[in-house]
This record gives sequence, C-alpha cells and structure tokens, in this order.
Amino acid sequence: MTTSPEMPKWYLQYEAGVPHEIEIPDIPLYRVLDDKAARYPHKRAIKFILKYLPFGVVVGSTLSYAALKGASDRFAAALVQLGVRPGDRVALMLPNIPQHTIAYFGILKAGGIVVNVNTTYTPRELLHLLRDSGAETLITLTGLYSRAEKIRAQIALKRFILTNVEDSLAWHWRLLAALQRRATGMRVEVAPAPDIHDFYQLLRNTRSRPPAVKHAADHLVVLQYSGSTTSIPKAAMLTHRNLVANVHQIRCWLPFIAEGKEKVLGALPFFHCYGMTVSMLTAFHMGATLIMTPDPHPIDLILQIIDRESVTLCPSVPDLYAAILTHPRANEYNLRSLKGCMSGGASLPIEVARRFKELTGSDLVEGYGLNESSPVALANPIQSKNRRAGAVGLPIPNVHAEIVALQPDAKGHHTPMPIGEPGELVIYGPQVMKGYWNAPEETSRAINARGGLHTGDIAHMDEDGYIYLVDRKKDL
Repeated sequence: MTTSPEMPKWYLQYEAGVPHEIEIPDIPLYRVLDDKAARYPHKRAIKFILKYLPFGVVVGSTLSYAALKGASDRFAAALVQLGVRPGDRVALMLPNIPQHTIAYFGILKAGGIVVNVNTTYTPRELLHLLRDSGAETLITLTGLYSRAEKIRAQIALKRFILTNVEDSLAWHWRLLAALQRRATGMRVEVAPAPDIHDFYQLLRNTRSRPPAVKHAADHLVVLQYSGSTTSIPKAAMLTHRNLVANVHQIRCWLPFIAEGKEKVLGALPFFHCYGMTVSMLTAFHMGATLIMTPDPHPIDLILQIIDRESVTLCPSVPDLYAAILTHPRANEYNLRSLKGCMSGGASLPIEVARRFKELTGSDLVEGYGLNESSPVALANPIQSKNRRAGAVGLPIPNVHAEIVALQPDAKGHHTPMPIGEPGELVIYGPQVMKGYWNAPEETSRAINARGGLHTGDIAHMDEDGYIYLVDRKKDL
C-alpha cells in the first residue's frame, strides 16, 4: 500500500483505531471536566495521596466528578466576588493538590487566564513572571507566601488566596500533617489582612452557581512560561481551542483505553504544560481517576501508588522511569496494571524503555512537545510494533510536520529538506499557540505566515514519517 500525494506517509504507521483527522469541538476548556461530571457524577475524579501508613492506611482525600465541578463553580463565583474579571490573569503557584485543580477550573469559569507558576521559583524569578503577566491575584501555599511578599511593592498584586497541602484532608490527618509541615517550614502562619483570603473559607462562603461568562475558542486560558536559563522567560499564549484540541488528539492516540475506567498517575507537576495537559486535562477528558501526589520523591511512593491503586496510564519523564528501574526493591511491587506509559521532557534512552517493558509488561514510548504546542505534537504508537527506537514519534492526528532549511532563501522561504536530511522542525496544528505574550517580534519569528511553529529543534524525518531530533537551533 502506498500513500496518495495528498495523504501524509505517517498515517500508514498509525496504530489500529487511531483516526487520521478528528473534529475539534468548539467548547470552552472547562467542559473537559463538566461534561464528565454530567456523565459520571459519582465517579472518583481525584484521589490525592500524601503518603501510605502501615496496614494499608492512606493519608489523602478524594473528590467525585460532581464534587470537583461544584467546588470549581464556587471558586469561580468567589473570584468574581473578589473582583476578578474576564481576561484577568490569575497566578497559580501550587503543587499537585486538589486545590490546584479546583482553582484551575474555577479561574477558567470566571473568564480568567491561568498563569502557571513553578513552586520552586525564587522571588527574582517570580518578580519577572508576575510583572510580565500583570497578574493581580496569586493562589499559593502559606509556606510560599513570603516569596511574593518580598517583591510585592514592585508588582500589581491586589489579592492573595492561601492554602496548605493538608487542607483537603480529614481533620485528624490535617492536624498531624500540619504539625509535621510546620516543623519543616512549609506551613506558616500568615497574619490576617483584607487582601489575604483562605482557600477553603472562600469555598464555604460562596454560592455554587458559576458566573455567566462568554467564552470563545480563541480566548486565552493559559500563559505558560518557559523555564529558560539562557534568556528571559516568555509566555506561550494558549487558547481554549489549543488545549481542547490537544486533549482530544491525545485521547484518540490511545485507542486501547476504556472510557471512565482508567487510573492516571498525576506525579508530573501540573504547573508544567506536560503535567497540565497530558496528566490532568486528558485524565478528566477520559473520565479517568487522576491519582495525584505533590512530590514524586522518594520513588517508593510512586511504586506504592502504581501497585496499590492499579494505575493504568503513566505520563512522566525519563528520570522517573530510570529511578523505578534502579530501585532496589522494584521487583517487589506489582506494576502489571500499567498498559500505557509516555515519556517526554528529555530524550528517552532505548535501554530504559527495553528494561521497563521487561519489568512492567507495559510499553514505554517517547513523544515530543513544547509549551508552544500545548504541548504534544509528535508521539510514537504505544501498543504497536511500528514505533521506532530513537525517534520522538510521528505527527499526531490533525498535525502536519516538515523539516525545512535552517536559513531562508532569497525570497524569505524555508525550503523543505529531502528525506533523511537535517533541518528545522516546523509544526502545524490546532494546538499551536496564539503567540507569545507581550512579544510580537518573538511571535513573528516563531510562527510563519502559514501558522507553522518553528520549534528551534534540528531534526530529520525518515521515509515513513518518523522524526528524529539532532540538535538545537536556538533556545525556545
């Protein structure tokens, strides 16, 4: 079988059941949650695990789909009452705890724009992000509040919403955890003030009906800042359509999943685009249970979670998979529930993938993405022998990729490179960002006249459409 001139050659490598093209619904991003809450109201949406104690005791909490939707509705209403208006940027600086997910969807429903903030940022790093985004609201832990307080005179923050890791727990676990975290400095007492609000107090004091806000597919919903160490971080502007498209693309790349029955590991930080889209948003789109933990270290906890919770899908990074393989007691855990493991963020060593398959029975495949592509653009087939070792994958449905010359010709065009020849990887698709926030010149350099994203990665494509990274052209 050969492809027609109009049919990309990589379609022939797709796993059985994966469509070549999909229709992207014109819906606001929060419908990823709300639609499943209507379908599975009593199903567990979140299982939060802080730690395991002896005799199978779990220190954690759960939320059903209906409860998560209701909490996000109330949080949206609370934000509006505090003065947040459509288009306002709201900085979200939380680890993987239920409050993060409640706040994320609440911000969307209020018409706000989520500004994802790394919880490890120093005051200097935080200063640039808050000043550049113009965020007037910061949602964070009491233990991180002091970082913003140090720079407050230099930024536009009007209000703080504070919480603690243990605040979603039952009262007895909350008390024990609070004592432990106070000893480590992550729980501190913040003096009351008119502009400081308690997260759960807001939820208790707010009506459940969300505000009536108009949403359009091209409205911004997320500012995703780069973590560059060699240049000033800039924010990819991601829209409802960008992220709705990417969760639908990811979902159809997994034809073997059972709607409403999967369990997704949420160990990747949700403030990273990879964790936000592939773990959190895709889990809810599938009606899965998202099993989240705020800190994947020590690796014992991850092994316990996979074993005890029968995790089926695991998106993560090569370091975590390597840590599992080198754990001295990895063979003592039952990891056979896994049926799909995705790796991104760094190159996946072929030997790690091979040994992981031997240990778990699950295929471990590499994918490729950027903040600027929401993030997933390329992926290897997961349960198909068509995948290629060393390749970052094929263009996923609705994505077109090409390899072009590093330098433009006399007319300013980047000539496509022959098969096997290296050049810059350019991505086209509905998940490509709207542009860079407050950076029109950077946007014009990154996105060409046809809407293609110049990734800055040097790659080559083989005769079947698989793409292999070679080097970096520039730092994105």
